Amino acid sequence: MSVHRRDADATREKILAAAVVEFTEHGYARAGVRQIAERAGVTAMMINRYFGSKQGLFAEAVHRSFAPPTIVGDERRGLPDAFGHALAERTAPGAERLDPFLLMLRSAADPEAAEIVREGIETHVGARFAALLDGPDAEVRAQLGLALAAGTWLLRAVIGTGALAGAGNDRLADLLSDMLQPLVEP
Repeated sequence: MSVHRRDADATREKILAAAVVEFTEHGYARAGVRQIAERAGVTAMMINRYFGSKQGLFAEAVHRSFAPPTIVGDERRGLPDAFGHALAERTAPGAERLDPFLLMLRSAADPEAAEIVREGIETHVGARFAALLDGPDAEVRAQLGLALAAGTWLLRAVIGTGALAGAGNDRLADLLSDMLQPLVEP
C-alpha cells in the first residue's frame, strides 16, 4: 500500500470517527459538517471529497455504529440470558454509553436520518437477531426484542426511572431474559 493510500485511509478514518462522536452527541440535524471537520482536523471540503455529503457521512457513521455486536451477539444458544445480561450491564448506572442507541435517539426526529438509521438497524442488529431465531415471523420477533432493548435503554440509562435505574443487574437480566424467551422460542 502506498503512503498516499495510507494517508487517505487515515484521513477517512479520522473523519468517520469524528462524525460518530458528533452525530452521537448532537444528532443528525444539529451535527455540523464544519464541527465534524474541526474535530477531525480537516476541512469541510475533505468531508465532501471522502463521503459526498453529510448524508453520506451519516450513513457511514450509522454503519460503523450498528455493525458490531453489542446487545445481540452471534450465538443462538443461551440467547435470552446473554441478551438480558448484556442489556442490564450496558444500561447500568455508570456504564459506558452505547453509541448506536444515542445516535439513533438523537437523530430519529429527522426523517432523512431516521430512514438511514432504520436501514442500519435492519441491516445489522435486526438481521443478526432474526438469523438467530427459528420459526415464523423471525424479523417481527427480532424487532420486538430490539424494542424491548430500546425501551429498557431509554427508561433506565437516559431517563433514569427509579425502579429500572435502581434494579440490580442480575435481577434485571433475569426479567429481561424471561421477557425475551417467548420471542426466541415461540
